Amino acid sequence: MTSSSAQRLARVLITFVSAVYTLIGLLYYTVSPGYGLLATVAIIVLAAMYYLTMRAALRDERPPLFPLTLVVQAVATYGPDPFLPGGWSGVAAPMLGAAVLVMLPLRLGGPLVALMTVYDTAALLPVNAVVALFYGLTVPLTSGMVYALVRLVRVTSDLEQARAELAEAAVLRERVRISRDLHDGLGRSLTAIALKGDLAGRLMERDPAAARGEVGELVRVAREAAQDVRRVARGYREMSLTGEADRGAALLESAGVGCQVHLADVTLPRASEEALAWAVREAVTNVLRHSAATTCTISTSLREGAVRLEVANDGVPASPEAPAAPGDGVPGAAGFTGGGLAGNGFAGGGLTGLKERAAQAGGTLLTARTPAGGFRLTMEVPA
Repeated sequence: MTSSSAQRLARVLITFVSAVYTLIGLLYYTVSPGYGLLATVAIIVLAAMYYLTMRAALRDERPPLFPLTLVVQAVATYGPDPFLPGGWSGVAAPMLGAAVLVMLPLRLGGPLVALMTVYDTAALLPVNAVVALFYGLTVPLTSGMVYALVRLVRVTSDLEQARAELAEAAVLRERVRISRDLHDGLGRSLTAIALKGDLAGRLMERDPAAARGEVGELVRVAREAAQDVRRVARGYREMSLTGEADRGAALLESAGVGCQVHLADVTLPRASEEALAWAVREAVTNVLRHSAATTCTISTSLREGAVRLEVANDGVPASPEAPAAPGDGVPGAAGFTGGGLAGNGFAGGGLTGLKERAAQAGGTLLTARTPAGGFRLTMEVPA
């Protein structure tokens, strides 16, 4: 049920309740000239206050001049009792009880409705026991029904708002995922394409065969990048630590960076393996883009129920005199290759993305300089 349909249902039933009790009051008490005017005024005031209260309640608001409206309704319900035949408050009390339950906290409204029920039943017992029982039941039942209708409208509206907020949050999470996956996934591929293209250009004149081989590799990497984009769009990316380490080592070797890979023989949960694979991919991309490294090591080790990945290189930045910038709140993060992380894309997107992936896998990400002027990235995830 939507909030609009719940609103319509509640309005119809609440209007029906007020119309029935107003009609009863008018037909029963206005036939006599002696007290007809008092009953007419009382029932009109009561119905008007009830209408204003319920209209505001359906919007989850309080009526104007509250609590004066509730006081006026109580006076119109019990004030005429000494001047009208027994049973007047029994006719008017169901509308007052509904307003009390809707407008006041339940811990206060519930006892008040119970007190009204006892009073109206006791007042009508000397007249007619059956009538007393009937009105004694209508007060809590009618009040409870109206309260339930108002709560239905409010809960339905809250659920619709919550669904809208969840949908908006899901869209935002999907945007963040696509942005992160595109950054991490395409970064290595585009770096490799640029590297292969530059190498092919240099080899074109002196070694055409080797140049053609590099162009072929460039085409292969471009096709892999296109596949990555399609996988990101479908929300499916199954990463392999071994595969990323092997591809990263091959890419580094082709760029003239010696690379050693030492991976522990351990079967990892999917979330942990994907987080480590992304870390290797981002680390290799950063070495190629922002360092003057000659060697790089990729290794994993098992310790105390966790797998520790370390990617270290001996590179220095192109401008060694440039001051290192702190990196995105990660201890020791001052630049993956000895330079500042800020400005090279790793702190703004890569490091933040890796932190998120590590956290999602239940692990941590640390970065630190090495004494020899290089840089080490460390990620630990559950084994």
